[in-house]
Amino acid sequence: MKFLYLIGWSSFRVLFRLYFRRRAFGVENVPKTGPVILASNHASFLDPPLVGSALPREINYLARDTLFRFPIVGWILRDVNAVPVDREGGGAAGLKTILDRLLAGNGIILFPEGTRTQDGNLQKPRAGIGLTVIKSEAPVVPVRIFGTYDAFGKRHKVPRPHKVVVVFGKPLDFSALRAEAKVCSKPRLKEIYVQVADKIMNAIAVLQNPQTAGSRK
Repeated sequence: MKFLYLIGWSSFRVLFRLYFRRRAFGVENVPKTGPVILASNHASFLDPPLVGSALPREINYLARDTLFRFPIVGWILRDVNAVPVDREGGGAAGLKTILDRLLAGNGIILFPEGTRTQDGNLQKPRAGIGLTVIKSEAPVVPVRIFGTYDAFGKRHKVPRPHKVVVVFGKPLDFSALRAEAKVCSKPRLKEIYVQVADKIMNAIAVLQNPQTAGSRK
């Protein structure tokens, strides 16, 4: 890991372990090297560092492109593998950067829902995640986060010491849809993007917190 990334990674590991009593499950499902898309639900600003600090490898993150205009902030963001994206709708440049990072063998965390949940429940996915998946060859690992909405959701101004859990599922196979996307019509291609997004979100939804799953039976 790069020095600055290692500092942030180590600091967040300590923070999540001590203040939020973090537990991580299924880390072995994430490739230790090579490209990978980590597709996670999104409930809090805590989600990106929670996922990244649970893994023994560097991960790339999305950050608003306007933040890169500030010299020091921009330098820090670049050094911790942040990807500049336009949150106002012009995503072509951001998509190219994401695909370039994956092509270079990096991992990246993406949120199919696009934005943080308002009520703690899972949201409908956006087709953009499907576009990214189809245009890449990277394996897709579904990720489910528990507890961050209660710890630091949109209704909170200060993080609370609530227990958080991150669960990494088995990689999903999109080889058939990727092959079809190369030869299908444009209307069908749009359907594939939605189909991929729905499949990812369904895979996230079925992941359970191992610490509470037994009590629900």
